[in-house]
Amino acid sequence: MWDFSIGQSLAIMARTWPFIVLRMVVYFGITLAYIVAMGAGAGVGYGVGHIATDPDGPVSFALWGGIAGFGVVSVAVYWIREYILYIVKAGHIAVMVHLIDGREIPGGQNQISYAREIVTERFTEASLLFILDQLVKGVIRTITGLIGGIAAFLPIPGLDGLVRFLNTIVRMSLTYVDEIILGYNIRIGSTSPWQSARQGVVLYAQNGKTMVKNAVWLSLVVWVVSLFIFLFMLAPAGAILYFMPGELGGWAFVLAIVFAWAFKSALIEPFAVASLMQVYFKVIEGQVPNPEWDRKLEEASSKFRELKEKAFGSGEASRWDGSARNV
Repeated sequence: MWDFSIGQSLAIMARTWPFIVLRMVVYFGITLAYIVAMGAGAGVGYGVGHIATDPDGPVSFALWGGIAGFGVVSVAVYWIREYILYIVKAGHIAVMVHLIDGREIPGGQNQISYAREIVTERFTEASLLFILDQLVKGVIRTITGLIGGIAAFLPIPGLDGLVRFLNTIVRMSLTYVDEIILGYNIRIGSTSPWQSARQGVVLYAQNGKTMVKNAVWLSLVVWVVSLFIFLFMLAPAGAILYFMPGELGGWAFVLAIVFAWAFKSALIEPFAVASLMQVYFKVIEGQVPNPEWDRKLEEASSKFRELKEKAFGSGEASRWDGSARNV
């Protein structure tokens, strides 16, 4: 079925509890910001609506005020996403990598400072890491097509519609692969992030079938758990909106989605990343990047070509010359 240990992933989460707490503070803080902004927007709109001559004015204005509050927080989250990646996700991945390799890490709050040092050694700025992350995501989407997607596992003729649908699921399952490549970058102690990312995606591609199989299993778990959280949070979300001005009850499902997203990002995502890193580090053990896959990716992916260009432009190695330790 899958090639990762659930027990080991849970143990990694337990030992990196400072980051789990940090994730909860960040993501549930964002959820609270949504609630406050929607409430404030609805309140302002409700007050302004009383000035209108239309008897439905307060209700209508409250609705649009709530929408405006939701939009403002969404824009803010969009603009801080690279700092969340740099401060929260990358640091957590760094200590996860150390634990998977059996290395010691500090306990308590020192763990966060320790991880931040590791990340800043390799990525001096949040923007650099964010650009690298976006390039890797673009390359991964190409890899799915090159390995044949789900058709590689179901070589049955006459199932084109089903295969297209399942390939969509496969593409959706690759959410965390960019974080796995980031883990590889940290693991090999690279000082050349563009080149090591290039190595990482080539190693992923040449082991694509194994990685996709595990990614799909994990995605099924994540989606099922997230659905249960969403259904469970509908009631409290509706209760919160009930006390807001105007008719915002219809937004209960939106707020429930935000709650589910917060739980997923704070608790479920670290489990998925720890599990996929186990598989990736195990499957690439003793391998070197295959030049044939490097060529295929260069031909098929503009993002991979851009990744190589950045490696060349920054003076990093242009070939597999051992500049980073293969594992």
